[in-house]
Amino acid sequence: MSSPYGLKLAAHIISTYFGDIVCKVCECLLRKGPLSQLEVTRFTELTKQKVTDALLVLIHHNCVQAFTIQQPGGFGEPPKIMTKYMALPDNIIHHMRFPKFLSIVSAEFGQDCAEIFEGLLQHGRLSLNQTMDRYKDKHKASGENSSATNVVHENFSKLAQARYIERCPAHEPFLEPLEDGAKKRAKSKIADATQTLEARALAAAAPMESQRFLVEADTLIGGVLDDEDSKKSSITDIVGEKRKLEPETESWGTNERKEILWRVNFEEFIRRLRHKSCVSHVTERVDSVAGIVLSAIFEASRKDETRVKTEKTVPLLLETIYEEAMKTEEGRSLTLERVRAALVQLGCELPTIGIDETYSIDLKKIIYQAQAQEVESIVLKKYGREAYRIFRLLSERERRIETDKISSTTFVEKKDALKILFQLWKDDYLNLERVGNEAQKMEIMLWELNKRSVWEQVLDDMYHAALNLKLRLVHELDHAQDLLRVLKGKSLKEGDEAAKMRKKVQDKWKVLEASFMILDDAIMLFHDF
Repeated sequence: MSSPYGLKLAAHIISTYFGDIVCKVCECLLRKGPLSQLEVTRFTELTKQKVTDALLVLIHHNCVQAFTIQQPGGFGEPPKIMTKYMALPDNIIHHMRFPKFLSIVSAEFGQDCAEIFEGLLQHGRLSLNQTMDRYKDKHKASGENSSATNVVHENFSKLAQARYIERCPAHEPFLEPLEDGAKKRAKSKIADATQTLEARALAAAAPMESQRFLVEADTLIGGVLDDEDSKKSSITDIVGEKRKLEPETESWGTNERKEILWRVNFEEFIRRLRHKSCVSHVTERVDSVAGIVLSAIFEASRKDETRVKTEKTVPLLLETIYEEAMKTEEGRSLTLERVRAALVQLGCELPTIGIDETYSIDLKKIIYQAQAQEVESIVLKKYGREAYRIFRLLSERERRIETDKISSTTFVEKKDALKILFQLWKDDYLNLERVGNEAQKMEIMLWELNKRSVWEQVLDDMYHAALNLKLRLVHELDHAQDLLRVLKGKSLKEGDEAAKMRKKVQDKWKVLEASFMILDDAIMLFHDF
């Protein structure tokens, strides 16, 4: 993450959840990149034990990933194996979306699954046995109650099959030197050298796809541990030193009892929210039928999607799309021809031969249209309606346009158009290219949308606004607590006034929370979708 305010927002979230010491360690990793434990200790000026504890908390809550690399030794010394830690800013930002994730699970599977899922949100990583213990403690079930065990196992399996939870990654995957990797993959189209260190570490830590969502009864992978082995299996095995486990145990995360650990699969929820955003945009821009058809396509191709930012949907037969649409109450009245017409509205081309009609939707285009709509609204508020028309023209054309053409197309006087164009150029919204015309002995100015700069500015401003909203929510909470202390023990008449003040605080809190949720939707549109 390169957004300055995005990093500040991530640090604030960590401070809110885990306190100032953990925040100090996390902020150090966010700003300086992957560091060893010794480097973190030196930069933060904290004790080694405090850094160790902070790293453990961050790892357990999926905010930091550890990995080991081989570094060259000094003169005449062999290479050294070093453990480094890198912050995961996207996972940290996802913490503020936990209510959205929980509502999705609750709506799809009910309260029992939501309770299990809520435990993973609260504790970061849990084994199946720990989830069962938590459920039994909450519902006062005895250890021999098989019905409670069956309920937990069944609901846990539902979450895994829906890909809402996944096995944790390896604690400290080893990254082989780039030279060795390049030799092994010389024939590959994408060499390891083109990947960042962070991407290589995440890829190495990820469990195999065949085992990522596999639910089995927790067993001791390495056999029964004796007391001495249990004592040696301390938290320092995770932080500071490379673990010495059998090769097969390094493919996923385990706890000190060698039980497989599970966590929330953020990717699946972002994919679901991306689908919801696309359907909402299409419904608003085209019509409700197009939204129903797109939703049916998402549902039919859900298991075939492997990445969050898929540019195009999996090609599907027209009959498959129609059958999926018919499963919903809104789609039961649709005809095959109406579905075909909606697919044309979504940008699909009708096949020349009517046998095995397959359709694929360009999601990248839908996302870009939604992003452009958000930016256009910002330009309208910031620069005015004439600037909005100019910006929209450049956004839709996606090519260089000369000043006279812009002026005539948007019905803005050339003098005013130049003033607006130069203001947008000054704010890095546009690119300017000057071309000399020797025949007419004059200079032609060509203008083009600077999409990357604009999108980065907008996203950083959104992070800034989200941080301000978070700080305001904290302020209002402190104010509400002070108000409750002051009003405690007041008389009935004074209590009526207290009830009004309490309701005023609650209403203000609801408005701030709703505003934050809407703003977060826009942040996901520009960063995650």
